Amino acid sequence: MLRTPVRERRLDILEWLKDPATHFPPQRHGDLVEDGVASEAVAQKLGVPRQVADTHLNLLAAIGVLRTRRIRRRVYYRRDEVRIAEVARMFEKGW
Repeated sequence: MLRTPVRERRLDILEWLKDPATHFPPQRHGDLVEDGVASEAVAQKLGVPRQVADTHLNLLAAIGVLRTRRIRRRVYYRRDEVRIAEVARMFEKGW
């Protein structure tokens, strides 16, 4: 499978969200593990503008591997482990 910078960024995001407390600083609102990580923190870690991080996060949420939660004006993202396992099984079966 071809490795592209965009694909690598999305895989990095999924990897960081496995253990958000290790990869992201504490947030003003919301718990990193329970509520998820704000897009601003993901953008900062990727070294890209927030809009670029939003594009990656929204795609991952649209395919169902991330769940979202709105707290005040921000959207927080966390992994959907059940959906990730389902996707992994599909690829193992030769989807």
